[in-house]
Amino acid sequence: MSTSTRTGTRTATGRAGEQGGGRIGRITSGLAVALGCVLFLGGFVWGALLYRPYTVPTGSMTPTVDAGDKILAQRIDGSEVRRGDIVVFTDPLWGDVPMVKRVVAVGGDKVACCDKQGRLTVDGKPVDEPYRLDTEGPASPTPFSATVPRGNLFMMGDNRATSEDSRLRLGDADNGSVPRGTVSARVDGVAWPFGRAGMVERTGAFAALPGEGPSDHGPLRTVGVAIAAGVVLIFAGAAYGPVADRARRRAARRS
Repeated sequence: MSTSTRTGTRTATGRAGEQGGGRIGRITSGLAVALGCVLFLGGFVWGALLYRPYTVPTGSMTPTVDAGDKILAQRIDGSEVRRGDIVVFTDPLWGDVPMVKRVVAVGGDKVACCDKQGRLTVDGKPVDEPYRLDTEGPASPTPFSATVPRGNLFMMGDNRATSEDSRLRLGDADNGSVPRGTVSARVDGVAWPFGRAGMVERTGAFAALPGEGPSDHGPLRTVGVAIAAGVVLIFAGAAYGPVADRARRRAARRS
């Protein structure tokens, strides 16, 4: 066999291999883009069904969330709320606008402040609150005591020195508490600003009290992972074609 024939045979074989590899690569990249779109769009739809964005109206929840933060709160029913949850609620007596506070006592609890160590007590049991802005000072600058009616929640802000919460409404018929039905969502994370973005951790401060204990996180982290994975797959799949073409051109020039 002549040299030209052998060369032609090798060239034809190489082209066939390139075409086969290219075809498989195109199929794989197409599948990656398709899967990426499913994850990306599915994550957004899932998140939109379960979560709602809010803007924190005041600095009463500093340092956990600040005024102006964009938060993501899972849509829940008021019956799902537990002690320690940070919730969004709307009550006409509080201005009929969405408010963000922490639940420190539920229906039937007697909540008071402060014990000899300056701690909040629920049914006489002290609560250590590491999320407060001023953890060295008393849990409330002004002493108070209230029994929460059944079906209601007692709200306090983490910035106890400035928070306008249930303590200021103790003269109301419900001892400053709000009905569970006013709660529309439970805060799971901060979306903006990026420097503060992340999950809002659940507290175990009330775990020793009778009841169901701290609530579980919603699926916000899983939603975020699905969206991020979708973006990576879409870009990786879309980039395959140009990268493969460039590699083939380089290989052709070398040969």
